[in-house]
Amino acid sequence: MQQLSPAGRQMIDDIAKRSGFSTAAVLSMLQSVINGNGRMAQFNHPEFGGSGQWMSGGMTMVSDMFNDSLKAGIGKLCAELAQLVAAQPDLLATGSFQSQSQGGQQQRSHAGGQDKAPAPPGATSGASLFVAPAAGSAADWWGAGLPRPNSTGAQNGVRYAYFAQARRLAIDLNGKVTVYDTLDHQISGFSQQQSHGGSLSFNSQHGLVDVARLPVVSGDGVAQAAPTPAPTPAPTPAPAPAPASAPAAGPDIFAMIEKLAELRSRNILTEAEFDAKKAELLARL
Repeated sequence: MQQLSPAGRQMIDDIAKRSGFSTAAVLSMLQSVINGNGRMAQFNHPEFGGSGQWMSGGMTMVSDMFNDSLKAGIGKLCAELAQLVAAQPDLLATGSFQSQSQGGQQQRSHAGGQDKAPAPPGATSGASLFVAPAAGSAADWWGAGLPRPNSTGAQNGVRYAYFAQARRLAIDLNGKVTVYDTLDHQISGFSQQQSHGGSLSFNSQHGLVDVARLPVVSGDGVAQAAPTPAPTPAPTPAPAPAPASAPAAGPDIFAMIEKLAELRSRNILTEAEFDAKKAELLARL
């Protein structure tokens, strides 16, 4: 999330005291409301009973579905944060939710009509929730082709920028910028191991997720090439059939006929048997 201004920090602290939730929980919900364009929030925080969803108009769902007190507290918190977000010009990345000051009140407009909402208690008229970027720092370190980020920040020398509508997350580690596809994650906060360049994780409706598990879109502005498929091995030719055994050589046939003739002369074979065997052997030639 972007760095809170002193007035923004005071507003969040006041909301936390009124709501009974911690400042960290309120900040997490604030990011969820921003990601939902001020009309909805998908959240996941222990103080909210885990994962849940809020939509403007009164619908609140929590994991502990019978905890009416928790649902009422979350609904009231989200409604107040939505009013706070509506009072921040150009805070939301899309043009579907805009706000402007009119006579001390904030007028919200979105598809389907308009309604007027008073500024949240304790909010200072015209006060900026976040610290504006320093002059000359508008250079988009995450590269061209991405819209205005929903949130940016830095931890232990690692910078990040989250683009909810584009489903992208840019990480700058030691001057190397990597852009990830956030898939269906609705990111509500980041955390990092306590070391320089430690692994970065984020909270979404799916819980705590390691950034390294996201698909890489590009590195230092160069699109990530799709993995080259392994070449299909050529089919192994079938072994050639073994040659048929050669017929018996002619001399062997004649030698057998001679033996048969000898058997005939010794009256071991009859004339008819000799002729039949002889014809069989000659047929093999």
